Amino acid sequence: MKTNTLILLATLLLSLGLVSCAGTSTLGGAKPYPLKVCLVTGNDLDSMGGPVSTVYNGQEIKFCCKPCLKKFEANPAKYLSKL
Repeated sequence: MKTNTLILLATLLLSLGLVSCAGTSTLGGAKPYPLKVCLVTGNDLDSMGGPVSTVYNGQEIKFCCKPCLKKFEANPAKYLSKL
């Protein structure tokens, strides 16, 4: 009986935790990225695996890989004109 109660309690707590996470956004109110390609190279976002994203001045920015993120961080103005 104790085992069943513990399993039920654990399931309930897990369910409550999942429900509380539903609908949360990692963007934190940032404007969504409008392009289907990497801001630096122009390649498809999935061309190097999965996209890498960051938020810069309230705008979500996506890249095809981490090296593109580094290039953007070195000179954001050069790439922001493409948006």
